[in-house]
Amino acid sequence: MRILLVDDEKELREALSQILVREGYAIETADNGQAGLQLAQSQDYDLLILDWMLPEYSGITICKQIRIAGKATPVLILTAKDTIDDRVQGLDAGADDYLVKPFELRELLARVRALLRRSPIIEPPERLKIADLDLDKENQVAYRNGKMIRLSDRELQLLTYFMENAEQLLTHEQIYQHLWQDETPPSSNVLAALIRLLRRKVETKGDRPLIHTIYGKGYYFGLQDT
Repeated sequence: MRILLVDDEKELREALSQILVREGYAIETADNGQAGLQLAQSQDYDLLILDWMLPEYSGITICKQIRIAGKATPVLILTAKDTIDDRVQGLDAGADDYLVKPFELRELLARVRALLRRSPIIEPPERLKIADLDLDKENQVAYRNGKMIRLSDRELQLLTYFMENAEQLLTHEQIYQHLWQDETPPSSNVLAALIRLLRRKVETKGDRPLIHTIYGKGYYFGLQDT
């Protein structure tokens, strides 16, 4: 389940993000209303968690705009505003639920679960999963430990090929034929550079290596015993 969290309070945003990741959700965050609105309009999420008071655009404005655009994504508003009029304003803007700060984390998680049960049921995108890496081919993104990784077209092709042939030796020739089957193959430096770029994205600090170079032969994708 993908959740967008928009809150300008850094400590709260980071704490909630870590907790939601531990609960198994894929989290993307923004710290202002403009960035949050762009993400909410351009991406598909299962839930939006929006602070009411944000720089640029308020959480209420974001909620109104996505409803105008026809998106039915559940919205949870976080706010210090606690009058009946405030609640009515939030709900009239299209919000599905409303949580007043400060709140108990267990109540937040309960409301998140309840809203996700209401989330529209859609056909899941085609995904591949190896170890803790999850690839969403349709949306051209991967997730590792809940962190979103955006991929270029060529990176997506390469990672898909690796994951579909995990735990196998893929020779340089096989990779060239797959990636550049209808094109003139580039120099060996191009493939090496592409591998380096992909490694930087899927193997950040603390992650176990997944892409292994078999010198003189090619590459192996998967976890290896240390």
